[in-house]
Amino acid sequence: MKIQTTPERISGAEALLKSLQHQGTETIFGYPGGQAIPIFDALYDFKDIRYILTRHEQGATHAAQGYARVSGKAGVCIVTSGPGATNTITGIGDAMLDSTPMVVIMGQVGVSLLGTDAFQEIDVVGITQPITKWSYQIRSASEISWAVARAFYIAQSGRPGPVVLDFTKNAQTEMVDYKPEKCSFIRSYLPKKEIEETCVQSAAKLIDSAQKPLAIIGQGVILGHAEKEVIDFLEKADIPAAYTLLGESAMPSDFRLNQGMVGMHGNIAPNMKTNECDVLIAIGMRFDDRVTGNLNTYAKQARIIHFDIDPAEIDKNVKTDVAIVGDVKQSLPMVTALIHKNQHTEWIDSFEEHHKHEQEAVIARELHPTSTTLTMGEVVDRISTATDNDAVVVTDVGQNQMIAARYSRFRRSRCFITSGGLGTMGFGIPAAIGAKIAAPKEKVILYTGDGGFQMTMQELGTIMQEQTGVKMVILNNDYLGMVRQWQELFYACRYSSTPLVNPDFGKIAEAYGIATTTVTRRDQLDSAIADMLRDDRPYLLVVHVEPQGIVYPMTPAGETVTHILTE
Repeated sequence: MKIQTTPERISGAEALLKSLQHQGTETIFGYPGGQAIPIFDALYDFKDIRYILTRHEQGATHAAQGYARVSGKAGVCIVTSGPGATNTITGIGDAMLDSTPMVVIMGQVGVSLLGTDAFQEIDVVGITQPITKWSYQIRSASEISWAVARAFYIAQSGRPGPVVLDFTKNAQTEMVDYKPEKCSFIRSYLPKKEIEETCVQSAAKLIDSAQKPLAIIGQGVILGHAEKEVIDFLEKADIPAAYTLLGESAMPSDFRLNQGMVGMHGNIAPNMKTNECDVLIAIGMRFDDRVTGNLNTYAKQARIIHFDIDPAEIDKNVKTDVAIVGDVKQSLPMVTALIHKNQHTEWIDSFEEHHKHEQEAVIARELHPTSTTLTMGEVVDRISTATDNDAVVVTDVGQNQMIAARYSRFRRSRCFITSGGLGTMGFGIPAAIGAKIAAPKEKVILYTGDGGFQMTMQELGTIMQEQTGVKMVILNNDYLGMVRQWQELFYACRYSSTPLVNPDFGKIAEAYGIATTTVTRRDQLDSAIADMLRDDRPYLLVVHVEPQGIVYPMTPAGETVTHILTE
């Protein structure tokens, strides 16, 4: 883009949109309203910006998250003040916990009305400061170019996250001499630390001395575009590796050193080996409680090496022996260059016994059930096969999420999109919309439950209006399945407020002009999947699965990672 040098006299609303264009924004999600009307009036003339009108502001934030997670660029939302602003809070919090770059722009009353409890005035900065990297109120049109440049720099640099700009009405209408700005430095904000060579050397020595090393790959690898660097490191050191929920797809599913997922519903082998390894190498992960279980018994026998861009994560949950703070795309190759080419054949082979146990105890039962009722796992497995293991998978939250994580297979990175840290039911439909808009040529498969689907099913209107070719799969068990699972296992089957009386989801889809099929029998499944995948039209596949299925393996909350239930 040609850099403008001579100021242009335009309104603040126009200056905002030009600033967004200058940052590379092509797509915006959101919902209009009174205190943002000048922005939307200006947007009418910006034909090269695609504005996606969602049906709720929360949907706009989740769509922006899906867009960001697939594209690697900041998602952008524009909403109005008051309830428009407060409706974005869940999505902003979700983006903060999952390190998703997002810029949310909210209309606000004019400066003269601030503090008067004017219609739809709310203290946006006060509300959002704890759940953003930066929250700022633009009170003058002269601040717009500076604030937008700063917002994108903060959102996308270092450990990514959400930024909020609270945009007063007068700043939208004032005239300003506009010049675009870029931001690449903010005093006191250091998104990347200089990597300490002594730490790199210590890590290399520790890795070379390891007899039973294990690496855990987190989303930081994906955010840092360091997938190749991880593979190169693992291959040279011959280290078996597992991934966190958000780290899924960072390694190809069939990569020889990929041992599966760790965590509460992770694979048996890497969870067991966490408490057997002598060196644990955490790469771009934060030792979340769903990964570690009881911290008092987590990997106590191991020396810990932790790669992370955020110094606040070091020693926060797990005490490290060597911490390498910095961009993993830079730091990991430095370690790889120093380590010797190793071989850990016997150690890697020892994982197979646990994989075999899981196959016999869980996977065979899930994928080849003896009952006539369909299981969630076999649905996900067949769809993964039908897409040649090459789809972008988006999930809602609950049993559908864990089953999708366990039984989907991936060839490429940025292909598994879910709500991790906040665990937001309703994330699925809008996030899938954003993912499809970011990758229009890819198959985007959404797995959701009957509960999560109903939380944001108004976004079917967005799919109808934009003709977004999302393939939605409801794994319908007529329960809030994950809560019901806990009630069965730990609360004596007291199913309080978890049974659901559901509508006819197919009729709802038809009302929005979305093709749909309902499957109740195993012999219907393959043809229904083929029909769903035949073209790029939006599609809803409703599959009735066993009402009281349980996601195994499971490590109960607060237990040691090796306390694994398989039945």
